[in-house]
Amino acid sequence: MLALYGHPFSSYTQKVLTALHENATPYELRNLDPGAPGDHAAEWRRRWPLAKFPVLVDGGRTVVESSIVIEHLQLAHPGPVQLIPPDPAAALEVRFMDRFFDLHVMAPVQHAVNAALTGNAERRAEGVAWATQKLETAYAWLEGEWAGRTWAALDRFTLADCAAAPALFYADWTHPIAADYPQLRAYRARLLARPSFARAVEGGRPYRHYFPLGAPDRD
Repeated sequence: MLALYGHPFSSYTQKVLTALHENATPYELRNLDPGAPGDHAAEWRRRWPLAKFPVLVDGGRTVVESSIVIEHLQLAHPGPVQLIPPDPAAALEVRFMDRFFDLHVMAPVQHAVNAALTGNAERRAEGVAWATQKLETAYAWLEGEWAGRTWAALDRFTLADCAAAPALFYADWTHPIAADYPQLRAYRARLLARPSFARAVEGGRPYRHYFPLGAPDRD
């Protein structure tokens, strides 16, 4: 069975969990929360000394970085939901949107979170202000590009939506998506209603107190 080292509240762990759930791929989550049963941290660090998660172990192979893990799953454990299309041009669009959500939505959220975790009020305010500006720019671009589409790329759920789901989930907690962006708000709601991501969100629910900016009483 596949082993996934990660944390249920981690956006990038949730990204891979969503892909696993989409195809009902069997796996074992090796929860890296300090309070979780078992002690998986040493093996995780041995397999990936950079100590980032998630890390997928597939037999004797260790696969890291969430996008690469999902690519590996499609190659080695394909299911009925094709998260990366075979057509190179379509796949390029999917991969671009995947990178957009990781780099221009999730990264600003992480910047604000890291600043808050310092415990320094000034650094927290600066981090949130920087993230707010970046997220507002990303929201505006996404709303302009959406043009009535249902999913992030193409006409079906893909790798791009696996990235978008946790990114927008936490981004809206960090800098709420305003009513000026109705298509983006509706898309976030569709993602939350998707069973694969809803399951990942439920798995992270017990850890919401970890969110240093204050997890809202919603979602």
